[in-house]
Amino acid sequence: MPEKILVRATNWVGDLVMATPALMSIKKNFPGSHISVLVKPPLGELLEGNPAVDEVILYDRKEKYKGPAGIARIARDLRKMKFDRAILLQNAFEAALVSFLAKIPVRMGYNTDGRGLLLTNGIKVSEATRAKHQVFYYLDLLKGLGMSPGSHTPRLYLGREDSHHATRVLHEYGISQGDLIVGINPGAQYGIAKKWFPERFGAVADRLMKEYGAKVIIFGGPGDVTTARTVEASMRSTAINMAGKTTIRGLMSLIKRCKIFITNDSGPMHISAALSVPTLAIFASTDPVATGPFGDGNVVMRSPVNCSPCLKRQCPQGHYRCMEQVTAEGVYAAAKKMIEGRIG
Repeated sequence: MPEKILVRATNWVGDLVMATPALMSIKKNFPGSHISVLVKPPLGELLEGNPAVDEVILYDRKEKYKGPAGIARIARDLRKMKFDRAILLQNAFEAALVSFLAKIPVRMGYNTDGRGLLLTNGIKVSEATRAKHQVFYYLDLLKGLGMSPGSHTPRLYLGREDSHHATRVLHEYGISQGDLIVGINPGAQYGIAKKWFPERFGAVADRLMKEYGAKVIIFGGPGDVTTARTVEASMRSTAINMAGKTTIRGLMSLIKRCKIFITNDSGPMHISAALSVPTLAIFASTDPVATGPFGDGNVVMRSPVNCSPCLKRQCPQGHYRCMEQVTAEGVYAAAKKMIEGRIG
């Protein structure tokens, strides 16, 4: 009889994108299984069309499953589904607790956050794994659990309706099929230390519009609206500001239409790379070895200052040398090469 497998997904856009090879590998190792992914909304949108996922279960901690009672409620709901196995890609104690309370007989994951007694199959995170790109963090978990990892490349899937949506939106803003579209993503969720200067994004965008006649779209989530407006205000030319105006699926469909995507280290950066859009990523406080855009044709811009990567939300020294030394001229030059096909 086919197994019913519950996969507890990660809670951040970028992390979930980087975990998609692990989802494919789980399906490869259990080809006849029914795989359900437990994920917080709206991240479930990232998994639409993914052939490794049979069902998405939304774990809404703000409403239906709010508070301590919500943990008991989600465990009770999962228990009714009679899963045979839980594979925990998320490291949190809560993920193990929920699967334990749901009485899932096999509970597999990294032995982190003091949750070892709640797992039936727990493994330690090796130093070698910590030194790799985060894509391999999830694949090494499966390998440690006796599975055979598959492809390493993150992938997202768009359908016909997504394509129609992008065409409608672009038409509304006067963008035609043959126009060169450049995506700009000036936001980042993990603090100001990951955010390159908005006026420099604006300067690069202005120059690309002048030199190539590019149509520039500024992207971002609800938390990036102010930053996106700052970019827009700094520009001499007129960009299309979509920050806070799209769903995740809408964001994906529009990014897919970009010739290149210029971005901070962020969830949309990983979406762009997973959609095979050439991605120019600006890094400062974080480590591109661990979380850089995965795949060929992508470029990382960073300044090798001795305190980077510090992984801090704000610069401990207060002056962001790692950001200051990444110039608009340098980013423009890299973008120019990418547009002209001289990189990747």
